[in-house]
Amino acid sequence: MNWEELAQKVKSCRACNLHRRAKQPVLGEGNPKALLMLVGEAPGAREDELGRPFVGAAGELLNRILEAAGFKREDVYITNVVKCRPPGNRFPTPDEVRACRPYLENQIKLVNPKIVVCLGALATQALIAPGARITRLRGQWIQKDGIFYLPTFHPAALLRDENKKRPVWEDFKRVRALYHELSTVQLSLNFIS
Repeated sequence: MNWEELAQKVKSCRACNLHRRAKQPVLGEGNPKALLMLVGEAPGAREDELGRPFVGAAGELLNRILEAAGFKREDVYITNVVKCRPPGNRFPTPDEVRACRPYLENQIKLVNPKIVVCLGALATQALIAPGARITRLRGQWIQKDGIFYLPTFHPAALLRDENKKRPVWEDFKRVRALYHELSTVQLSLNFIS
């Protein structure tokens, strides 16, 4: 599927009941060929309203984290595991995650990132291992299918617990270091060919 086909599929999806109460699905946004992809949980109220990921309070914090780490939001690709807002911002069910999984997998194939940051437990479980615990895997690189995955706390968790800010900042410094290393390798390969 190309981006247009994927957007149409997500828009017309009826694989679970979330579409009934959602104002609109939120596919994702950013650079469709980014080296860095960020994956969160599900859209919140503001995201549902605007049709964009991470535009509420957690999104504002994520923007500040990205900027501090030297990234522009438009240079990365941002999405969620689940594309429609769960009622009351509840945690998505396993069935809802399963229903959206093909869309997320397709996004990863289309973007073809070198680094994926899993923002929170759900993204970590969806992309790394179903029983994964964010508290155990946070800050550890996991390489899978040629992609470096880094689980970290979701920005919403930082809004509730200030003590999580330092570990997330350390994680984004790791992301920045690997990103620069991979960017240099990519530039060298482009120069050679």
